Amino acid sequence: MRQVLEDYLRNKLQSQPLLVMTHLVAGYPSLEDNWRMLEAMRDAGVALVELQFPFSEPIADGPVFVRANQLALQQGMNGERYFDFMRRAAREFEFPLLYMGYYNPVFRLGGQRFCDALKDAGGRGYIIADLPPELAVDLDVKAREAGLDPIHLMTPANSEARLREIAVNAAGFVYCVARKGVTGRQTALGLDVTDYLDRCRKATGLPIGLGFGIRTTEDLRQLKGHADIAIIGTACLEIWEQEGEQAYRDYLHALQKAAGRN
Repeated sequence: MRQVLEDYLRNKLQSQPLLVMTHLVAGYPSLEDNWRMLEAMRDAGVALVELQFPFSEPIADGPVFVRANQLALQQGMNGERYFDFMRRAAREFEFPLLYMGYYNPVFRLGGQRFCDALKDAGGRGYIIADLPPELAVDLDVKAREAGLDPIHLMTPANSEARLREIAVNAAGFVYCVARKGVTGRQTALGLDVTDYLDRCRKATGLPIGLGFGIRTTEDLRQLKGHADIAIIGTACLEIWEQEGEQAYRDYLHALQKAAGRN
């Protein structure tokens, strides 16, 4: 059964060849900063947003996000504050909000309570970076019953058979990890990446997004015709930290322009 998120993305793709998905770590630098980030994303025309729940051991993240996760936790971010913030944001902004995080907090809360909390807060789905699809079956069933989309990850190391297995219970779109390693480091978008995206496309009928190391407007231009969604995280946070809000806004607008029709 097609969920709302896939229909939303396909509708957006009718007018724009590549969508922009951005990311923030809830509570870092602060919830007030997070709100201004979301306003900048809205003003730039971002299509959807990952709202990361901070975790003490974010194994898929590079040093920028590891530090952001740790500081957000030190500043008191927890499940109640996270879902309260998501609820406020879902009421204010039209783009879909996705839970992004790791399985330990979900396990501690319990799958049903997690899905109930995410639905109540207005989230559209989740990306759990360290949960293999075969271990996510029970959670994915609960999610679908709640109208949420479980977004699964594919990697370049996956065989064609494994890609098809990953696609079976995926919904909304598929998150294609651009390379081995952690978030943040620049990814060279050569033929190996486009061949990998073509393999992912053959394995699923869902829209596909590419993340991990997507940074520049040229990256987005190269992705057109190969991916449906460009996922940018670390580069956004680095600009916010190093150059401030106006530079962050300018960067988002440049990404959106590069993703649009030529």
